[in-house]
Amino acid sequence: MNLILSITDQGNRLTVVFVQVDVFRQRITGEAENLVASFFPNKLLELDHFLKSVCVVGHRLQDPILNICELKEIHSEINLTVPDPILLSNLHDGLEAQNAKKRKMEDGTSEDKVAGTKVFIMPSGMMKSNTKLVDLIEKVKPEIRTLIEKCNTVKMWVQLLIPRIEDGNNFGVSIQEETVAELRTVEGEAASYLDQISGYYITRAKLVSKIAKYPHVEDYRRTVTEIDEKKYISLKVIVSELRNQYVTLYDMILKNIDKIKKPRSSNAEALY
Repeated sequence: MNLILSITDQGNRLTVVFVQVDVFRQRITGEAENLVASFFPNKLLELDHFLKSVCVVGHRLQDPILNICELKEIHSEINLTVPDPILLSNLHDGLEAQNAKKRKMEDGTSEDKVAGTKVFIMPSGMMKSNTKLVDLIEKVKPEIRTLIEKCNTVKMWVQLLIPRIEDGNNFGVSIQEETVAELRTVEGEAASYLDQISGYYITRAKLVSKIAKYPHVEDYRRTVTEIDEKKYISLKVIVSELRNQYVTLYDMILKNIDKIKKPRSSNAEALY
């Protein structure tokens, strides 16, 4: 009797689990079909409009914009003044220079090293980032995250539609697998865009530290400007790629929607 009750309870629990899994499948299906039918085309038009925003002469990037007139509009001033030069006099008739040379020979190093300026605190407080680029990055990052999340949902939907493995009649299944592979590729590329953004901050921080240590070297200051311009162009390319990926996914899924939903027309009962 106890054994029968145990088997019955186990069967009830399995039934509840199957129902919950079926509800999950239905929710994923509804979300994915809405993404393909509505979200993807609307988002690609939104990104295309963002890319083609026309700048106004004299515009100072009060709003993030990807079509400025001149790159100098995204430049950021580096408020690190050049200190006055310090004149050193030899008060020991060359003894210091001789001792320094002797110590250098004992150490076995003959390379001249420039120590630079010791930095204990920034004269104007914390060195700010390029606020114009930060505003633009903060607008682009959510778009990257959205693409990753939506691709993951659609990918799960297509994977759930793949039928069990059988001999023959697998043309529709190959289309499903190709779609999943494309969605996975888009996810990986979008994730790499986030790595590029963090890499920009690290590179710029190192250059600004160099400027603080070697304030007399103009090339470091120019390099920061070049890095900012390069990042601006990179952000524009990223938004363009996001738009193109939405277009590609929308076109690919729409053209093959019948095979994706029903890969084996003669064996509909084989679907999970």
